[in-house]
Amino acid sequence: MKMQRILSLDGGGIRGLVTSLWLGGVEDSLAHAGKPGGLLKHFDLLAGSSTGALVACGLGIGLSSAQLADLYRDERHTIFPGLASRLWSRAGRLFTQGPSAPRYDGAGLEKVLKKVFGKTTLGQLKVPTLVTAYDTVTRTPVVFKSFKAQHKALPIWEVCRASAAAPTYFPAHPMTVEGYRCALIDGGVVANNPTACAIAEAMRKDARVDNSHDLTVLSVGTGERNRPIDLKSAREWGALEWAIPIIDVLFDGNTDSVDYIARHLVGDGYFRMQTDLVVGMDDLDDTSSTNVFALEKLATDYLQAAGTRKRLKELVARL
Repeated sequence: MKMQRILSLDGGGIRGLVTSLWLGGVEDSLAHAGKPGGLLKHFDLLAGSSTGALVACGLGIGLSSAQLADLYRDERHTIFPGLASRLWSRAGRLFTQGPSAPRYDGAGLEKVLKKVFGKTTLGQLKVPTLVTAYDTVTRTPVVFKSFKAQHKALPIWEVCRASAAAPTYFPAHPMTVEGYRCALIDGGVVANNPTACAIAEAMRKDARVDNSHDLTVLSVGTGERNRPIDLKSAREWGALEWAIPIIDVLFDGNTDSVDYIARHLVGDGYFRMQTDLVVGMDDLDDTSSTNVFALEKLATDYLQAAGTRKRLKELVARL
């Protein structure tokens, strides 16, 4: 199975909207270059973590980037309910989960995933796809593969639910994988940027790619956080203060380290779509109309930049 052309999608919560809009820009560039047919025709392997898993699997069942962008717009309040709904949910979970229960109960996320994917299984995806998660029972990464016999019958909605279970935001998702009962949390714990996992898969002996420089890799981010944690806070914070920020720090750190590794491994065939976020629009779960508008403007401005247009032209020439 040849896996020379890779599309890798980062995690980032509601900022999956940015990913979807950027993928729309890639589709437009392909069509403009006389290469129509959507993204699936031009990639041999898809990889996704967390919200990137939803986008990757959405593409894999035939949804367009525009449809995925609409999904984030239309379903954002279901996935991330507002304060009143959260407080009511937390009150109901107080006696079973305690006062430090996850911010969301996951019911809205599951409802949306079941609506999008229904009973479709991982093996039914139209392009080979891998999705990352982490099992807290065995303390090991789990890499779901649509082309692995033991994973083909797994429901897509459950795989995406597991990959999107960001600690402190959503509860872990229980699943039986390869005969083992797992408690799965966000793939971002393993690889918020799953590009290195995808490259490793492409370099397997049976993937027929002998040299990493033979690869073409499009790695799509969701915006780069740059909100500083000042020296005083970093020195004085304890477990309570770090509880939420540490998740973002860990996700950002492994995203950037994978970018560094992939850039050196693949060379000129590596393309990364990423830009800095404005402080205040970098939360995983800010579904306000103001933030959604800001994310859309950020995505559009990035696509219109001369440097982005140049790189997209170079990418399309290789696909």
